[in-house]
Amino acid sequence: MNEELQALQDKIVVMLRTVYDPEIPVNIYDLGLIYDVDVDENNNVTIEMTFTSPSCPAADFILMDVQLKVESIPEINKLDLNLTFEPPWDRSMLSEEALLELGMM
Repeated sequence: MNEELQALQDKIVVMLRTVYDPEIPVNIYDLGLIYDVDVDENNNVTIEMTFTSPSCPAADFILMDVQLKVESIPEINKLDLNLTFEPPWDRSMLSEEALLELGMM
């Protein structure tokens, strides 16, 4: 990945770290809800993500927040959000920061 695409991907991760599940005091990136962030040469972005549960009551809020915040990055041409439940989310996907924040470490 070239430096410009890497810099854009880094900006996206910064924005994703500002999105929180309202029921959990940890951002969705450190929760492990983001499976992949792909940026192509035309600055089209595809994000593959999940929720802690398929019946997440905050799903609409979280998806809208991701979309608004990522699309606020001027360099982005198009954003596709892909929601998946394979593999299903589990606690092993939490970052060290999330484990510390939740008192699980």
